[in-house]
Amino acid sequence: MEKLNKSFASDNWSGVCPEIMEALQQANVGHVEAYGEANDFYTQKATAKFKIHFGNAVSPFFVYNGTAANVLGISHLLRSYQAIVSAKSAHLNEDECGAPEKFGSSKILEIETEDGKISPGEVEPFLHSIGFQHHVQPRVISISEVTEKGTVYTPEEVKILAGFAHSHNLLLHMDGARISNAAVALNVPFRDFTTDAGVDVLSFGGTKNGLMFGEAVVFFDKNLAGDFEYLRKQGMQLHSKMRFISAQFDRYLTGDLWKKNAETANRMARLLEKSLRPFSQLKITRSVDANGVFVIIPPEIIPKIQGHYFFHVWDENTSEVRLMCSWDTTEEDIDGFTQVLKNVLRD
Repeated sequence: MEKLNKSFASDNWSGVCPEIMEALQQANVGHVEAYGEANDFYTQKATAKFKIHFGNAVSPFFVYNGTAANVLGISHLLRSYQAIVSAKSAHLNEDECGAPEKFGSSKILEIETEDGKISPGEVEPFLHSIGFQHHVQPRVISISEVTEKGTVYTPEEVKILAGFAHSHNLLLHMDGARISNAAVALNVPFRDFTTDAGVDVLSFGGTKNGLMFGEAVVFFDKNLAGDFEYLRKQGMQLHSKMRFISAQFDRYLTGDLWKKNAETANRMARLLEKSLRPFSQLKITRSVDANGVFVIIPPEIIPKIQGHYFFHVWDENTSEVRLMCSWDTTEEDIDGFTQVLKNVLRD
């Protein structure tokens, strides 16, 4: 079978890192109580790891995927007449196929942003609807860390937004699909921009950084977490063989595996950016905060490059593409991509 080049399409395209695969093999022995019940020691260990990283007050619940983590985590906080405020570019808004509206019955109030980040001033206009019975009532502000435009909220930015939310009886949700890449970019522990910054519920991602499958919904207040297990079951996200999600998170949060994987992805993105800058035909469009590089490439050569290293076009109108690096991206991959680019431009 012909060996294919790695892609720069998404960190979802990469495989499972060896340490996680080994953890799955080790968990695949004997019988363990199903559904993450009390005698499932894998789930107990994974839960303990979350408490180490985020504090003893947190309540983590494991689900299959990021869409479920986002939709169920937020839906648990909302009544049907309440709304979510998010960036227009947010995965929750653009890439969940309407799941928040269908399963959560909640309207999304979107904010157009240049860099993917939203601020209190941009949320404030929606507050005029509060108390007016003809309008949906804003209840949750949802932010992405890392954003869909590759930027990262600082702990202070999260803290300011959380303070604003709480002062207006709103809650703050964080989509942390790439939270490990954000922590590495900020060079701070997870809790600095979650627990200590005032986040109320977090979708903690691992699949983009080396896991086979599995995400976690993390509540920072046990009162908010009440009865979530029933919504998880009703939402078809209660894994019967829960140990195979939990074992991954237990290993992922042990010995800084999460950090090692994210450091590689972020470092490769910076190297890729450096490799692309000498090409006068290209234009880097956004700061490389984490593991994504956004660049404008002449549209006529995009298909030729994609034939060797696939990637997605982010904006068809401007020919801006997104190049994502993963835990398994190597310097050889960057060199190979750069060489293909040179060859295509020379033809």
